[in-house]
Amino acid sequence: MTQLSYIGIRMKAAWIVFLLVFAYLAWHLYTVQILRHEELYAKAKNRYTTVRTSQGHRGEIFDYSGNLLVGNVPCGNIFVDPTETGSDAQCRKAAEFLARELSLDENEVYRNLTTRTITIRGKDGKTKTVAKRYAVIKSVIDFDEFERLKLKIRKAGIKGIYFRSSSKRSYPKNELLANILGFTNLDRDKIVAVIGLEKFYDRNMTSGKGKTKFERSRDGLPLAFGNISREEAHDGLNLYLTIREPLQAILEEELDKLMEVNKPSAAYAIMADPYTGDILAVAQRPTFNPNDRENMNPQAWRNRIAEDIFEPGSIMKPIAVAGALDLGVVSPETKFDCERGRWFYGGKLLRDSHPMGILTVSEIIQHSSNIGTAKIALMMGERNLDSTLRAFGYGKRTGVPLKPETAGIFRPLKRWDKLSITRFPIGQGIAASPLQIVRSYCMLANGGHPVNLRLVDRIENPETGKVEKLPVTRLPSVYRSKDTHHEIIEMMKSVTEPGGTATIAAIRGYHVAGKTGTAQKFINGEYSHKKFTASFIGFVPADKPRFVLLVTADEPHGAYYGGAVSGPYFKSIAERTLKFMRTPPDMDLAVYDAKFKAAKAKVMEEKRRLWAQEARERAERARRKASLRKSQSSVSKNRVRNYAQR
Repeated sequence: MTQLSYIGIRMKAAWIVFLLVFAYLAWHLYTVQILRHEELYAKAKNRYTTVRTSQGHRGEIFDYSGNLLVGNVPCGNIFVDPTETGSDAQCRKAAEFLARELSLDENEVYRNLTTRTITIRGKDGKTKTVAKRYAVIKSVIDFDEFERLKLKIRKAGIKGIYFRSSSKRSYPKNELLANILGFTNLDRDKIVAVIGLEKFYDRNMTSGKGKTKFERSRDGLPLAFGNISREEAHDGLNLYLTIREPLQAILEEELDKLMEVNKPSAAYAIMADPYTGDILAVAQRPTFNPNDRENMNPQAWRNRIAEDIFEPGSIMKPIAVAGALDLGVVSPETKFDCERGRWFYGGKLLRDSHPMGILTVSEIIQHSSNIGTAKIALMMGERNLDSTLRAFGYGKRTGVPLKPETAGIFRPLKRWDKLSITRFPIGQGIAASPLQIVRSYCMLANGGHPVNLRLVDRIENPETGKVEKLPVTRLPSVYRSKDTHHEIIEMMKSVTEPGGTATIAAIRGYHVAGKTGTAQKFINGEYSHKKFTASFIGFVPADKPRFVLLVTADEPHGAYYGGAVSGPYFKSIAERTLKFMRTPPDMDLAVYDAKFKAAKAKVMEEKRRLWAQEARERAERARRKASLRKSQSSVSKNRVRNYAQR
């Protein structure tokens, strides 16, 4: 082979190699630019594209007039990525510093800094170990303190520590309406609603996240010519309640006085508009401060007005009597023998608080006779009594936006026993929540129209300003007769007038329609003679009521009758509320005083007549006993004489 031909072969080989390399490069460029373009472009974009997230504000809660009840304030959270914290010695030094600055336990901080892996269970059920990239050091730090700590920690050069600004819930009125409003907790960066309206309307008030995606330089700054896409964060919806803050303050002040004087284990007070079902004010004790929950007892934040039930006692009597009046079974002047306070029915004794004789239906309500009410119910019959109590909402939830809510205890008709018809109308054997009782009295006050109780009046979108008004539900009256409403109201007025069981709840210048309720608590299968619930419920002015008000004390110390325990606080709350609402009196005060004085004198005259009659009866009984003893003594002497003669 000549040298020339050898060179030619080498050149051909070189061209072949060159062509192969060129073909490979062409194929590689085709693969990169065409086949894998989207994949590689996405990877490259991820390296120079950053996504920043933002969070809107959670919806706020206001009273009816726009006074802030729940808001948001800025705060900060400090967390750590344990995979970036360095050696154990560095972690120990960092833990000492953080514990000192944040007032934390040093060993707990050290564990958070050094726990770099966690074991999780996969979808297949198998466990695996993964890197732990997040641990909270301290959350919900006041914003000013957060900014100070951020500078100090950064200056200390601690590795793996990150800072995130956020917001926390603020309750500017502290304990005011706390159980109804509820509260939230923070789990990592997620707000978790726990109870109350915060939980019920959580989906409405939760804000949406926003995303900003932009191209950045190596130092993290956005490129002026880079692409930017934005998805705006949005705020949650605001709630406007039916609550009036001034009335709420009045209610809570008076409830605190009740707790201090009577020392019950719990107490409730609810004020509602009988025509709309709006809850104007509501409170319970014990309560809590949602801004300070470190030592909070769970029993304090449980929503007792929706969850708790108790036997209403005599509060039930006007409901049953209204049904009897409406059916035409009785009239206000129908008379019943109240058996001098002791009556056997179904093998069981039923007592009145004091002996009473022949009473009209009106007097049965005024004097709160158990026996008289039971006899009225017997005339109604089981089916009519059952339908009456259910028509007034017993055995049904009220539908307020609080969970859980009880339906109470009201046995179906097929499970009634022989005593049920005499016990249910006097509030024994049936249990209801404070809300159910208030709803039934709204019906008594408004002419028998069922209403749904409302806590939220409207919902507002803070970004658009759009307001959604929640509907008011008012159904046709359950009364068949147009006279029923007037008749039962007149009877209930007499309860607070001289001769009634709650004159202490009377309000000068106004007609008050109300009813006391004193119920023995059913404990361990029997009625206690030491523990009671004492209630008073009523509405003012009686003929055109501005509100229905319930005050209940659970297990008060000392006095336990509803009129004596709850009546005075009903009066105080009602007087202050009428003044706030600028509600004029029903009559001139001088006329009212004269009528009240005359009625009181008439009652005293009747009492003196009864006392004189009882004195005559006692004297007659004593004379008969003396005559009987004299007769027995004479018989004994004759027997002795006859025996001596024999």
